Amino acid sequence: MEEKLTYKGAGVDTKEGGRAVELMKDHVKRTFNHNVLTGLGSFGSLYKLNLENIKEPVLVSGTDGVGTKLKIAFLMDKHDTVGQDCVAMCINDIICQGAAPMFFLDYIATGKVQAEKIADVVKGIADGCVIGECSLIGGETAEMPAFYDDEEYDIAGFAVGIVDRDKIIDGSSISEGDMVVGLTSSGIHSNGYSLVRKIFFEKLDMDVADYIDEIGMTVGEALLAPTRIYVKPFKAVQEKYDIKGIVHITGGGFYENIPRIIPEGLGVDIQAGTWEVPPVFKYMKEKGNIDAREMFSTFNMGIGMMLIVKPEDMEGVVRTLEAKGETPSVIGRVVKGEGVRIIRNGEVI
Repeated sequence: MEEKLTYKGAGVDTKEGGRAVELMKDHVKRTFNHNVLTGLGSFGSLYKLNLENIKEPVLVSGTDGVGTKLKIAFLMDKHDTVGQDCVAMCINDIICQGAAPMFFLDYIATGKVQAEKIADVVKGIADGCVIGECSLIGGETAEMPAFYDDEEYDIAGFAVGIVDRDKIIDGSSISEGDMVVGLTSSGIHSNGYSLVRKIFFEKLDMDVADYIDEIGMTVGEALLAPTRIYVKPFKAVQEKYDIKGIVHITGGGFYENIPRIIPEGLGVDIQAGTWEVPPVFKYMKEKGNIDAREMFSTFNMGIGMMLIVKPEDMEGVVRTLEAKGETPSVIGRVVKGEGVRIIRNGEVI
């Protein structure tokens, strides 16, 4: 008798997908607040807007993924942190417009659903949502055999925040003399990993388990450190001060991200040496034989977010951030001109 074809026989196991949902339920529920009106399993996700003290609400959205940093998670078989990276890449962007994140949705695609692995990914997403004070209200897990390898997956996210129109931060009020306050990163974050992998795994022929004395941890630990989420320090400062501009240092480093918010006719001088560059960047620069400009063009170099503030507000902003456990640094100034200059000992890099 001719064999009957089934969806499972074609490589899609809906029962395993259902088991993954059961395993992730508790992770998702701990992100809920009173504005979430639906549970898991609905076709659409409902979220009630809280418009208290908001005269003219504007929604701010962002979407992003984790990129080739996922390759490190595969090598380490550790999947409970990359979800935070996905959340961070989305909500760090929307706070740059002055918006408070409200909710997040995820999309996970894989060659073969393995319930525990997917649940670990969602745990990281939920961790990021808790840190970012937003709710994980929906998502999709797509099993795509023959499209992805069985052991691999990709993650994308989508976040929505809200801001009163007269409180939107767009950089338009930035003027000469304004100061740049930098917030520390947790390491490489989620950008530049094609170059990172080339340095460690091709040029240096290292393994994720190799310990690096100069960094004080293994290769895998250094490369998989999750991206910082800046919602709490942002909210603390926003409540007290007029933040003129916010920069999330992602792909393109300092040279491409800072100009995105600077008005025409102005530039920014960054003083190298005003903050401590994490050892992982120093190690990559030396061992990878990478010049300084390329490092600042590709990586965050220890500064994950920048705030542009009035000179008279600078000390208060720094004190407020320190009270929240941050270690901010005053790293630069807005000047006449165009573009970004990184200056070390009086010389432009």
